[in-house]
Amino acid sequence: MTDADILTILKTDLMVSSSALDTYLQTLIASAKDYISTEGITLADSQSDGMLVEMYAAYLYRRRREENVQMPRMLRWALNNRLFSEKGAVNG
Repeated sequence: MTDADILTILKTDLMVSSSALDTYLQTLIASAKDYISTEGITLADSQSDGMLVEMYAAYLYRRRREENVQMPRMLRWALNNRLFSEKGAVNG
C-alpha cells in the first residue's frame, strides 16, 4: 500500500475532505512508520501493514487534537500481533 493510499484512507477515517491538511497528514504517516519501526516491526507494502500505519497516524492526529487520548486497544493489539508474528517467523 502506498503512502497516497494510506493518506486517502486516513482522510476518510478522520472525515477530512479538503486537501488543506495533506502535508500535515503525510507527516503523521511518516511519523507513524518511524514509531512502528522503533517497536521492532519491519513494515512491508502489504495492505495489513498499510492499515496499521493508518491506524497509528489517526491515533497521532487524535492525540494532538484532544486531551487524554490513550492508545486504542485495537491499535496496541494490532502492533503486538504484528510484532509477534514477525518475531515468530524469524525465530520459528
